[in-house]
Amino acid sequence: MYLVWIGAIAVIVKLSGFGALATMSWWWVLLPLGLAIIWFEWLERLFGRDRRKAEAAAWADHRKERIASQFRKGQGRQ
Repeated sequence: MYLVWIGAIAVIVKLSGFGALATMSWWWVLLPLGLAIIWFEWLERLFGRDRRKAEAAAWADHRKERIASQFRKGQGRQ
């Protein structure tokens, strides 16, 4: 996500014509955005991070459902 923020700031600075980025080539300015695309579309899948995030979210949902069902069962006993 840092690459996206760096790329967005670099584009804004380049368009405003401020500082050293005003004289740099667009290739250097857009490089962080290109690296972010490579990261999110290829490397994250290769390392399995997207799958682990989905599994963690499923476990969290299952945990919440299990806790909620225990509280519903416990209310009938009082």
